[in-house]
Amino acid sequence: MKKLVTGLFVVLVLGILLGYGISWMSQKPQTVADELPAPAVQELPGRSVELYYTAPEGTFLVPETAEIPGCDEDRDCIRSLLGELIQGPQVNLPVLPKETRVLNVEIENDLVRIDFSRHLADFHPGGSLSELLSIYSIANSLSENFPYIRQVQLLIEGEIRSTLKGHARIDQPIYADFSFNSEPLSGVFEEQTNTDMPDDKQLSIEKLIQDAARQQSE
Repeated sequence: MKKLVTGLFVVLVLGILLGYGISWMSQKPQTVADELPAPAVQELPGRSVELYYTAPEGTFLVPETAEIPGCDEDRDCIRSLLGELIQGPQVNLPVLPKETRVLNVEIENDLVRIDFSRHLADFHPGGSLSELLSIYSIANSLSENFPYIRQVQLLIEGEIRSTLKGHARIDQPIYADFSFNSEPLSGVFEEQTNTDMPDDKQLSIEKLIQDAARQQSE
C-alpha cells in the first residue's frame, strides 16, 4: 500500500511539473526590444508659404498664405508646396487642375525640374493668358519661398513639351516674372486711365503675353 501511495505521489508531481513546463513553453518569449519603449518620432514644425493664384478678375496673380508639413529636404518641401497649389486657393481662382499629380522633383543648383502627370495639360482650360498664369504661378511661388531657385523646368509624364496646351511655351526653363502679380490694364480702361504713362510703363494683358513670349524665346 505504501508503494502505491508513493507511486501515485510521484505521478502527481510529474504531472504538475509537466503541466508547468508546457505552460512556460507556450508563453511568448519577451525580448529586450519588447521591454524598451518605442522611440518617439519628433514631428517637424509646419512651414508657412506664399502661393500665387489667379485673382477673381482672372487676369493676374495674387498671393495667399498657406501651411505645409515640415520637411527635412527642399525637394520634399517643394512637393508639398505644389500639392497645396494644386489643391487650390481659399478665396481666389485655381491655377492648376485638381487632377494634377506631382510625379517627381529634382533640384540642380538654381534649377528645379518638376514632372507633372498628364492631367496638367489634359484638364487645363487653355488660352494664352490662362496658361501663362499657370506656369508663372508655379515659378513665382517657388522663387518666393526658395529664393535660390531661379529656373523651373516643367515636364509632363517625363517629357519636355513645346507648350502647356498650345500657347505658353514650356520647352525651356522658366524664370519667375512678378509682373504677373500686378493688375494689368487693357482695352478701353487702359485708354482712359493710362494714356499719360510712358509705353514702357504701361501694363496690359497683351503686353504681358508678348513679353512672356519674348523672354521664353531668348
